[in-house]
Amino acid sequence: MYLSKEKKQEIFGKYGKSNTDTGSVESQVALFSYRISHLTEHLKSNKKDYSTARALRMLVGKRRSLLDYLKDRDIERYRALIKELGLRR
Repeated sequence: MYLSKEKKQEIFGKYGKSNTDTGSVESQVALFSYRISHLTEHLKSNKKDYSTARALRMLVGKRRSLLDYLKDRDIERYRALIKELGLRR
């Protein structure tokens, strides 16, 4: 399994307030970004996997919605998260 319990806790600990902070926007966006990068690598070698391609598009949309929400609420947290994750915007 590509996403173990320990890896999730590491992501939540790095981007959230604690290892169990699963609800903050930053931790959710970081987890989505990790999953998006994993699915992108999978699709490079499996070009005809259309169900994974659909899941990838849905994840990108969810991440975009969360980033838009964060941008409306707190622009400084948004800018810090974009810079830390290395997302283009």
